[in-house]
Amino acid sequence: MFGDKKKIKDTERSLISETVSIEGTINSSGAIDVAGLIKGPVYSKEVVVRETGSITGSIEADRIEIHGHLDGKISGADVVVGSTGTVKGDIEFGNNLKTENGADIDGYIKKTHGTKSKLAPDFLFSKTKEEKKSKENGGSETVVNKDSEVLA
Repeated sequence: MFGDKKKIKDTERSLISETVSIEGTINSSGAIDVAGLIKGPVYSKEVVVRETGSITGSIEADRIEIHGHLDGKISGADVVVGSTGTVKGDIEFGNNLKTENGADIDGYIKKTHGTKSKLAPDFLFSKTKEEKKSKENGGSETVVNKDSEVLA
């Protein structure tokens, strides 16, 4: 299953359940539902943090929903902070921002002018574009081993 070299379809969803804790960078070309704990940045097409979910790190996605806890920056086209959601960090959105009654936000909110997503379909797993982004930001190079297995 994890060793397959097939391309991930955008319609697939991944669940990080309540019993799972992950430390490191998460990349997905599909959607991620987070009910557990993530420490590190998340890059995906869609991210939903459920009521029991918590992310300590930034999120960059086309569509983002926060119903749990986020401690970090949000960058997305469409952002929803639910009534049970807590965001401690800045929010940048391109199209829409929706906050429900009870949402707790501690940070700056900014609408970006570009509504087009920063995430091109091949961005998430392309080493050359990742290297370019790293060089532009003046950061160190991060290499992701595509052949490694994830054990849960």
